[in-house]
Amino acid sequence: MAAVDLKTPQGVQFLENYLSLKSYIVGYEPSTADVDTFAAIQAPQAKTPNVLRWYNHIKSFTDKERTQFPNKKAEFSASAASAAKPADDDDDVDLFGSDDEDDEEKERIKQERLKAYAEKKATKKVIIAKSSIVLDVKPWDDETDMKQLETQVRTINMDGLVWGASKLVEIAFGIKKLQIMCIVEDDKVSVDALTETIQEFEDFVQSVDIAAFNKI
Repeated sequence: MAAVDLKTPQGVQFLENYLSLKSYIVGYEPSTADVDTFAAIQAPQAKTPNVLRWYNHIKSFTDKERTQFPNKKAEFSASAASAAKPADDDDDVDLFGSDDEDDEEKERIKQERLKAYAEKKATKKVIIAKSSIVLDVKPWDDETDMKQLETQVRTINMDGLVWGASKLVEIAFGIKKLQIMCIVEDDKVSVDALTETIQEFEDFVQSVDIAAFNKI
């Protein structure tokens, strides 16, 4: 397993190339591999668009949601010093202070930390149910402009819809289909409505199939 220092320009460029054909560090859904990598890298710049797209997507999840990601390991390892996992909100609250403080000081600190703990609990975000979807968009024939087809698909803008990575996959006789990833908020986006909207580009699209569907 290769070790990558994501604090260096070389490490960031490695991740940019790695994410050029991937939506996540491992597979088709976010995992602990994404959390570890996210913690190891500084906020990316526009010159690395794939890293920036992935970084903003992982950033959109709350700490609580990230703790529910499936446990997976990346094909590479980040520097140990920079890849430490973020602590859970509840774990960083010391309710009782240290033993060498006098009773009055310990009580003051205890009350302050109990107040901070209660405030964190009160302001925690509601978990939003999301799904990771891979769509197969098939053209009419091998003369269909696949770049234009993808451009049309990405013009679809819905509240709760985030487009991800895409690639062309050979079907047969020189015909390729567009395989494109997206994340949807279940309460806001109907998958049926999304596929029907894509099929409205009838000059380009013959059919739309769901290749993969995973709850996040």
